[in-house]
Amino acid sequence: MIKAENITKSYGQLQVLKGIDFSVRKGEVISIVGASGAGKTTFLQILGTLSKPDDGKVMINNIDYRSLSDKQLAVFRNRNIGFVFQFHHLLPEFTAFENVCMPAYIAKEAAEKTEKKAMDILGFLSLHDRMDHKPKELSGGEQQRVAVARALINDPAVILADEPSGNLDSKNKKELHSLFFSLRDRFNQTIIIVTHDLELAKMADRCLTMHDGRIVDEKKRKE
Repeated sequence: MIKAENITKSYGQLQVLKGIDFSVRKGEVISIVGASGAGKTTFLQILGTLSKPDDGKVMINNIDYRSLSDKQLAVFRNRNIGFVFQFHHLLPEFTAFENVCMPAYIAKEAAEKTEKKAMDILGFLSLHDRMDHKPKELSGGEQQRVAVARALINDPAVILADEPSGNLDSKNKKELHSLFFSLRDRFNQTIIIVTHDLELAKMADRCLTMHDGRIVDEKKRKE
């Protein structure tokens, strides 16, 4: 479903990515680990169309996004990619329900359909009684689950998560980890997670290790 070939990326004289080949099938959960500075976040940004590679090709559902105009790329990103970040990035003036609906409103989906779907997802994530609360009224774990719901609203081809549990306590971290695999099992959701959390990394179907701008190791989850 996603295929990257010979991806390179430099910032000035610093070459961050040095020829990465990568593929993921629908319904896979992939973790990417490695020391700070290995290139993990840069690679995730390229997979998420937030940055373009200097060389190489990324195909998402058989589309090479480099061929799209900026406007087409924004639409493609909105409809195909869900993002979950360490610090949530929820809009503070809106409720949890409104935050979840926002990407679908931007995509000009019908309001009635969007709002029913948002309620269904929030219910699945055990947030049905918190959807009228604003982010400051939610716990850290609840905020992160709202961010996951927001990432799901447009039925994305893939969810990209960058250190999603890095700001959570151990209880909420464990719940979030379990949630990712529930999403895969229930929705056949494809998820790519950059993390320093080795417990989460080991739960993935495949764990890739990056070092100095390259993927240097791959381990499959033991059944």
